[in-house]
Amino acid sequence: MFNLGSMLNLGSTEPVIGKAHTIVECSANELFQYLGEGLFENYPKWSSEVKELEQITPGPIKLGTVGRQVRIDQGRRTESKFKISTYEPGVRLTLVGVSDPYRCTYELQAVHPEHSTKLTFSFELLEILAIMRPFEGLVRAAIKDGAERTVQNIKRLVETEKSMKTSIIHREPL
Repeated sequence: MFNLGSMLNLGSTEPVIGKAHTIVECSANELFQYLGEGLFENYPKWSSEVKELEQITPGPIKLGTVGRQVRIDQGRRTESKFKISTYEPGVRLTLVGVSDPYRCTYELQAVHPEHSTKLTFSFELLEILAIMRPFEGLVRAAIKDGAERTVQNIKRLVETEKSMKTSIIHREPL
């Protein structure tokens, strides 16, 4: 197949995908509550690059909900709109860029129901701007590192929050 980008050494036009997973000590429903239902409160906690986040469509978070975010990545400010394209409580949450070509998916799989869940996060940059193609290797590495950091941040935040709630519930009266 003819690919002018490859011929001119501009890099590939393949999507850049970063994927990572971890085991989180909570049920899939608890984890989805944090990720899905609490998206606009919690997303900036697990992704420190997010400086502004707002829900544009009114009402509860659901399939089709639109949001806007401002991010600072590697010193570069970007603003984008995204839409929830998959909203399956306890199973999967997918956000797709409306103004930029990206998709991120949070998949949940119960390992021990009510106790632990496998969280798989993937980020797909569906298109690289021609000006960025010479730096494609760096972009791929940054996206891979970002995916790993995302799952570790979510794990730490969810497990810490759960631990704090448990200790408050089980605290002995003075």
